[in-house]
Amino acid sequence: VWATENTREALWDAMYRKEAYATSGTRLTLRFFGGWDFKAEDARGAALVDAGYARGVPMGANLPKAAGATGAPTFMVAAMKDPQGGNLDRIQVVKGWVDASGKVQNKIYNVAWSEADKRKLDGKGRLPAVGNSVDIKNASYTNTIGASELNTVWKDPDFDPALSAFYYVRVLEIPTPRWTAYDRKFFGVDMPDSVPMTTQERAYSSPIWYSP
Repeated sequence: VWATENTREALWDAMYRKEAYATSGTRLTLRFFGGWDFKAEDARGAALVDAGYARGVPMGANLPKAAGATGAPTFMVAAMKDPQGGNLDRIQVVKGWVDASGKVQNKIYNVAWSEADKRKLDGKGRLPAVGNSVDIKNASYTNTIGASELNTVWKDPDFDPALSAFYYVRVLEIPTPRWTAYDRKFFGVDMPDSVPMTTQERAYSSPIWYSP
């Protein structure tokens, strides 16, 4: 949870406002804010948090329609790798919404990725895999791919102000050895081909909600 201090009261306040995120075990960090006028420069450096609270809402909150706001909401996200873990592959925004017929829909947007790997989105918004540096035999990997941190400001290209929606962030690390690979090396056993040897650790934010 993002708490103002490490006390029971501050931690409870953070959980109450749902400013929290989860990981699959890695200790990467994640910030996520929604607003109506974030700019790309807002996501860079220490000003990110100040801009997020001053002109928007953090993850877990409802995004109100700002007075005078026009167009689609903007979302600011920043992630930093676990100092002892794998680099970051990409940041995705997962959007869910209730369509005009009352059915829940969802879509995944790739919004930031490691540029050093020279990947580009295709015409359908899909992003090539980051690659794989895992040495399965030795249950090891190298951080020669991916990025140590990623940040961006993203604007919903499919926003409909009349429809309720929610947005949450998913951050993926580069492939790293799965626990089965460590067991394979430690115990010196063979694993069936059907047993995966790599995984991509990840983080998920609390959602930001929009209600017309």
